[in-house]
Amino acid sequence: MTNLQFLWFLLIGVLFSGFFFLEGFDFGIGMAVRFFGKNTAERDTIIKTIGPHWDGNEVWLITAGGAMFASFPMWYASLFSGYYLILFLILVSLIFRGVSFEFRANMQTDTWRHFWEWAATLGSFCAAFLFGMMFTSMIEGVPMDAQGNIFGSFTTYVNWFSLVGGVAVTLMCFIHGLNFLQLKTLGSLRDRAQAWNKILYPVLIVGEVLFVVLLYITTDFFAKKAASTWTILIVLVLLTLIAWWGVSKTHNWTAFIASGLSLISIVVLIFNGLFPRVMIATNSAHSILIKDASSSPYTLHLMTIIAFSILPIVLVYFIWSYWVFYKRLKSPKAA
Repeated sequence: MTNLQFLWFLLIGVLFSGFFFLEGFDFGIGMAVRFFGKNTAERDTIIKTIGPHWDGNEVWLITAGGAMFASFPMWYASLFSGYYLILFLILVSLIFRGVSFEFRANMQTDTWRHFWEWAATLGSFCAAFLFGMMFTSMIEGVPMDAQGNIFGSFTTYVNWFSLVGGVAVTLMCFIHGLNFLQLKTLGSLRDRAQAWNKILYPVLIVGEVLFVVLLYITTDFFAKKAASTWTILIVLVLLTLIAWWGVSKTHNWTAFIASGLSLISIVVLIFNGLFPRVMIATNSAHSILIKDASSSPYTLHLMTIIAFSILPIVLVYFIWSYWVFYKRLKSPKAA
């Protein structure tokens, strides 16, 4: 494995980390539109909290997919073909969620406005759940031949571990969204988001314990990398506890940063367990390794120059956009 191959494996992990940190609270806010907002005025305010940001946050996913295609084409081909149906459903969910914000704002009747509110909520829920299910299924190991073709059955993708992973990621995104709502609003919405998270955090901790048990049973993470796996899991639990403490003490920034870092720790856990592989096969001889899946050295070298030339500009823009829209929104008065 070369340094550039290792670098691009790390960069793809960073891109997915950025996606789940930023898009995670977008998914949570999307789910909150119908599950949390009590009336049209509250739902308007909830959507406004992510209005300037949600489409920009999705760029992290597009960039991660593009980087995977360019730097590790064999990884891209195996993952996207083997998980085609799940990725198709994710795409449909993201499309419905994306158009729902615009269509809802232009609907003249309550019936259609409610329809697009449900589209935002269910699209966000399904996208978060399917992402969690896909990545959890992937680290179990999949039936794969020597060419990287996946021959999965229904239970390859849908099983107890993948379902728990999907629920856990969905709940983490919802909690992260409520923490963002506490940062961006004042009044009843902020107070209610805090009250909900005080209830949801104990549920999440139970879910994390169940996830760890199934991770131990169904993956080779503990057998191959026990020390790093346990370290990451301990950090995950500590971040969850810190976020819970932040919610209890109304330290909104602490709760938000900790819940976002919890999502990042899931990505770190997955990439740590994958290394030096990019796809895990049930027959270990067929697993795809980083050194075998990458593009040519010239391609990686050229991509590195382009990436590090553009990345500072993108980061400055993201920081600037969040700074411009940093002010809190007031909760609508009760009717």
